[in-house]
Amino acid sequence: MEREAILKELKEILTLIKPSMDLTTVTEESQLVRDVGLDSLTILLLSLAVENKFGFKFEGTPKFETVGEVIDYITAHSTI
Repeated sequence: MEREAILKELKEILTLIKPSMDLTTVTEESQLVRDVGLDSLTILLLSLAVENKFGFKFEGTPKFETVGEVIDYITAHSTI
């Protein structure tokens, strides 16, 4: 799956988690906490949704800073 497609899927997941957020400005460089506004609970929800969507389980607790880091992990571990 290409990075653009993964970013689009992540934005759809984020829409469900944070429906009021304007995701048009979210890029691979966006910081999950500072720019996207996620907290520990919404990061957990994001992790669960990513596992379900992309068909893998995270090894341990993921520690992502940016959207791009999430995409890197998905690219390396996705079974879809």
